[in-house]
Amino acid sequence: MSDICFASSSPFTSSERRIIDCAVRTLEKYLRKTGEAFTTSDYAKDWVRLQFANLDREVFTVLYLDNQNRFLDKEILFLGTVNHTEIHPREIVKGALRHNAAAVILAHNHPSGYTAPSESDKAITRKIIQALALLEIRVLDHFIIGTHDVLSFAEHGLM
Repeated sequence: MSDICFASSSPFTSSERRIIDCAVRTLEKYLRKTGEAFTTSDYAKDWVRLQFANLDREVFTVLYLDNQNRFLDKEILFLGTVNHTEIHPREIVKGALRHNAAAVILAHNHPSGYTAPSESDKAITRKIIQALALLEIRVLDHFIIGTHDVLSFAEHGLM
């Protein structure tokens, strides 16, 4: 979370933002440690909500997992604007290979707060799934994080 901070236009003072950033880093330490498995969708949703719910621009991240769905690492691969992020499946493939991942979870936020997937969200998810499938790397889910909710592509039959 130290790479991404709340917007200067957020309702929080700089002191409050530092406290929130510290709290998120502390919670992340207890929620997600290397080697622990993402065993439920709710567990993964809680983790991504903590990371990205209050950002002022779109951020696309990939969680890399081993064959037992244990957390290996995460990377913020793409930073965007308030309503768009340019996503390149090639970079996701490179990251998965670099981390020797057997599976990934994709996640991005919608600063508008609404979690409804756009047609481009659906299309890029299909492209990423196809690209990673060639290397036998599974895409377990794609989450869209809003202000108060997280949409799971897998739970909504979008994958």
